[in-house]
Amino acid sequence: MKAYDAIIIGSGPNGLASAIALVQHGLNVLVLEASETIGGGTRTQELTLPGFHHDVCSAVHPLGFLSPFLKTLPLQDFGLDWLYPEVSAAHPLENEPAVLLKKSIKETCENLGVDQVAWRQLFEGFVENGEDLLEDVLSPLKFPKNPLQFVKFGLKAIPSSISLVNSHFKEDRTKALFSGLAAHSVLPLDFNFSSAIALVLGVSAHMVDWPVAKGGSENITKAMAAYFQSLGGTIQTSFKVSKLIELPAARAYVFDTDPRQLVHIASDALPGGYKKRLMKFKYGPGTFKIDWALDGSIPWKDPNCLKASTVHIGGKMNEIANSEHMAWHGKHCERPFVLLCQQSEIDHSRSPQGQQTGYAYCHVPNGSAYDMTNAIEQQIERFAPGFKDLILKRHITNAKSLSIHNPNNVGGSITGGANNFSQLFARPTLRWDPYSTPNKNIFICSASTPPGGGVHGMCGYWAAQSVLKRLGKL
Repeated sequence: MKAYDAIIIGSGPNGLASAIALVQHGLNVLVLEASETIGGGTRTQELTLPGFHHDVCSAVHPLGFLSPFLKTLPLQDFGLDWLYPEVSAAHPLENEPAVLLKKSIKETCENLGVDQVAWRQLFEGFVENGEDLLEDVLSPLKFPKNPLQFVKFGLKAIPSSISLVNSHFKEDRTKALFSGLAAHSVLPLDFNFSSAIALVLGVSAHMVDWPVAKGGSENITKAMAAYFQSLGGTIQTSFKVSKLIELPAARAYVFDTDPRQLVHIASDALPGGYKKRLMKFKYGPGTFKIDWALDGSIPWKDPNCLKASTVHIGGKMNEIANSEHMAWHGKHCERPFVLLCQQSEIDHSRSPQGQQTGYAYCHVPNGSAYDMTNAIEQQIERFAPGFKDLILKRHITNAKSLSIHNPNNVGGSITGGANNFSQLFARPTLRWDPYSTPNKNIFICSASTPPGGGVHGMCGYWAAQSVLKRLGKL
């Protein structure tokens, strides 16, 4: 078999980002994918009816657009077009207008009552230096590009979301908006650092209207793959790797997998102590997802919700906090916090004329096979009466089946691992270089490494820097 400088196992956004960063330095790189199609969760399929194009996992991509690495790539030359909503996120509430998170801080503040000054003071400075902030937070621990701003961010990010919300805001509307952002962390909102994700997402929303990829999230994957191949890289699909010995010779093997798969595949090449630490890696709650073919737009009580690419459904802060607390502690919530995306409202190529796709998920106990269909649809119906009448067909993916479909999503966890304090920086285990292993030829680049989950490619980029240093290319 042909020898390579580097072989990437897995073709998710991080695997492709790592492959691109390596081939840009003149390395001969092979990407191997077990499935027939590349992309991991960044794929699009007709899951319900012909003509309805559903994103399999990732859907809305503010950090994909703002990624310090991906934005340097000529992906638009390879078919990637971004489409933007009028509103990044809408948060419907009962008996009052929805809260709208817009790119304009001023316009966002206009629907936050007495918290206008507090919201502006919390976000304005970070947004003004947003590019520097994202470079610092989407990286492993290192000396920050903007030290003063990074320290200010850290002081806000360390407290729990509930603590930060109660110390900064008075309005239930503002508390709900921030709590909805914080729930993306898949942590109980009373955990320290649960506010970090909320701050990053809030900053991103004030930098760009949260976009979707025209034609489906798969076009992010296709553009990255096409660019990689244009530089001389090679991709092989339907190649399931069971053991390291099955692979061609290479100077570096880079795993876009979760830690368990790394242990399984490279067991003979890694020391026992390191493998034991990887097997202790915590994955956090799973995900229950529904895709719908809909006979029209969702009939929100507040029509402004149709302007948003993302809708956070969960009412006030206490209700959201209860939902996330229950999922973390192995329980199913009757009124779960639901993250809903409306890609076809922005991208009309996703569905037949006059009809729409629907996409929503909630957090559930890891590995759960419980059916949350009724709970999710009841939550939507609560703020959009008549929603159920529009359903033409649904496609259900519970946490257990999600992990079977994509082994990286262990137990249905889509974030690459729990974002709790011990794993926020020490992912997948505590090492000075988290992408390296005790074997100098083996590396890991998945979302189980810093900075964690999200279609931003930064885990792959930083892993590639580790490989390049090892090979003397930096």
